[in-house]
Amino acid sequence: MVVREHHWFAEPTTPVSRRYVIWLIVAQFVFYVALLGPAIVGIGVKVQQIVPDEQKTSALGTVAGFGALFAVVGNVLFGRLSDRTTSRLGRRRPWIVAGTVVMTIALLIMALGQSVAVVTVGWCLAQLGANATLAPFIATIADQVPRFQRGSVSALLGIAQNVGILGGTYVTQRFQHQVVVMFVAPALLAIGAMVLFAVILPDQRLPERPPPMLVREWLATFWVNPVVHRDFALAWASRFLITLATYMFTTFRLFFLQDRIGLDPDAAPAAVTVGVLVYTIALIACGWVAGRLSDRTGRRKMLVAGSTLLFGVGTVALAHVSTVGQFYCVEAVMGVASGIYVGVDLALVVDVLPNPDDSGKDLGVFNIANALPQTVAPVIGAALLAVGSVSNQNYTLLLYSAGVASLVGALVVLPIKKVR
Repeated sequence: MVVREHHWFAEPTTPVSRRYVIWLIVAQFVFYVALLGPAIVGIGVKVQQIVPDEQKTSALGTVAGFGALFAVVGNVLFGRLSDRTTSRLGRRRPWIVAGTVVMTIALLIMALGQSVAVVTVGWCLAQLGANATLAPFIATIADQVPRFQRGSVSALLGIAQNVGILGGTYVTQRFQHQVVVMFVAPALLAIGAMVLFAVILPDQRLPERPPPMLVREWLATFWVNPVVHRDFALAWASRFLITLATYMFTTFRLFFLQDRIGLDPDAAPAAVTVGVLVYTIALIACGWVAGRLSDRTGRRKMLVAGSTLLFGVGTVALAHVSTVGQFYCVEAVMGVASGIYVGVDLALVVDVLPNPDDSGKDLGVFNIANALPQTVAPVIGAALLAVGSVSNQNYTLLLYSAGVASLVGALVVLPIKKVR
């Protein structure tokens, strides 16, 4: 299936404004505090409040898995819709704001829910809203940022995202016994941040209404030909594998600290927060340098491959930790790897996008490599934890499997030709 091509917009060549970059970073930070706090710790805390202890891993896998499936569909669909939006407000603005509002309402449903079914529905709606925001939000980089600035801007964006994750874990730890505040208050701030970003965004407007799309063309929204666009396909495969490795661990990190390290349920969220702090400090220290280095040298592949390999080493090392101190040390190693990765990978991806006019759609297809692993990782992770363990605690098998996925993810970057 091939969508009819159009060429309304050229790749940007002039430097992007500092105001755009500042508000891009601020909006990313606040949004990820709102979204990733619940995703990383909040769902686990909520699940433990509503199900018996022996059901917590399966319930968490259900909520996270279904939510990620909705993220897969939502990101691609809303990316395509934003590409084709003819509003006087622009292509991206309406979705950026409306999606954040939907996410906030859905997080309130999660906070008030008293069953796994209600929490799952809430998280699915939250993922739809979040991806209605994220798809056009990230597409503004392809719209606005020239190739020679993409490493620096994507590095700052990755740093903001991970500092946002840190902020989200702090919010979750602070308000773990005040669930409505934990889920909803940061999301209300995210609405304000996205409204301000939408105001300053020099959004593109389509010069004419695009032709109606046939059913087969809407189906093609979820597809980029991997033979025709080989570099894009390789970048997609690498992101899928590193994201799979990441979520195979982070989905169960709270329980890992309880089951393997021996922390009690009240102390484990604090340990997650400190671990994320250590990870984020290391990430910040390396991310900006990696982004600037890739812009100056024009080389991105080896930085992406090397950081992915190092992340895999870190996941394997986690299988051998037995104290909180050792856990923090490995988090630092993984933070270095992730800092290099986030400083370069998004720039590499934007460099290999097939068509500037369809950047929202193509980035949505690429985001399947982020979202699909979140669907399958909880299922795969729960299955691996159950192998040879009646208490579902085979963390060694889980972490070694994640390390193998990272190794393969590093190798598939190397054949990319369009980017050095």
